[in-house]
Amino acid sequence: MEREDWDARYAGDELLWHAEPNRFLVEATADLAPGSVLDVACGEGRNAVWLAEHGWRAQGVDFSPVALAKARKLAAARGVEVDWIEADVRTWVPAARVDLVCVLYLHLPSADRRRVLRTAAGAVAPGGHLLVVGHDADNLAHGVGGPQDPDVLFRAVDVVESLEGSGLVVERAEQVRRPVATDEGTRDALDALVRAVRPRP
Repeated sequence: MEREDWDARYAGDELLWHAEPNRFLVEATADLAPGSVLDVACGEGRNAVWLAEHGWRAQGVDFSPVALAKARKLAAARGVEVDWIEADVRTWVPAARVDLVCVLYLHLPSADRRRVLRTAAGAVAPGGHLLVVGHDADNLAHGVGGPQDPDVLFRAVDVVESLEGSGLVVERAEQVRRPVATDEGTRDALDALVRAVRPRP
């Protein structure tokens, strides 16, 4: 989907997604001291806003001005400041390294995904972390929700391969389950999760 498609999806006053942070982001940051953070493809900003509420100096980048307008509104309502950047993450390069880079549910064709992940890895400062979470390829057949195009889905091993040569050390790489309420009751979505760290010199 291109910028115009996402602008159309984000149109309207209500949030397309709920305002609560991603559960895996909450878990992954529980043992981290707040620092600088970049939320790649931040959408309506729920994760960047939550991080700012918890003491992080947050940046969020997305190519949809409609989404970023809602992100600014959410941040204002929560009383936090986030540096919002309108840019296409497929070509954008961060100006500086940060302590945490989050790439959450960014689903691109495989070649674009690898390029974005390499850029994201390059933005991790020494001692900093990269967190990648997205709908797992197995979700198509065994999970619920998410994109239905196999080429934009991935497994943890695909992320790990994209990080080869980046200098990051993978701390966790696995398929995880995420309960989702449906009309048929609660079902599990299958996600791929990778957390990596850049060792200090």
